[in-house]
Amino acid sequence: MKITSTGPLNPAAGTAGATTTAVDAADRAAGARASSPALQAAALESDVLKPAQAAMADMPDVDQTKVAALRDALAKGEIRFDANRLAQLIQRFHGGRS
Repeated sequence: MKITSTGPLNPAAGTAGATTTAVDAADRAAGARASSPALQAAALESDVLKPAQAAMADMPDVDQTKVAALRDALAKGEIRFDANRLAQLIQRFHGGRS
């Protein structure tokens, strides 16, 4: 990635070239790391996981059958809903932060 500027980034300082040079250096460093064994292993792992990722992508985000069953159970009173308990669990999970 190369970022260029038609003028200085900081008009008071008049410096734009330093940013472009830093970005170019980062790109060169990334290219040098591209052939590292860790990245090669990551690419191999990615190839192994692709079928599983594709299967997950085909799955719906929400299982509507389970949602309907839970709705029916709540309506029939088979499942007890405690709003206070839910609020406590949410607060505990989020650490009491707002």
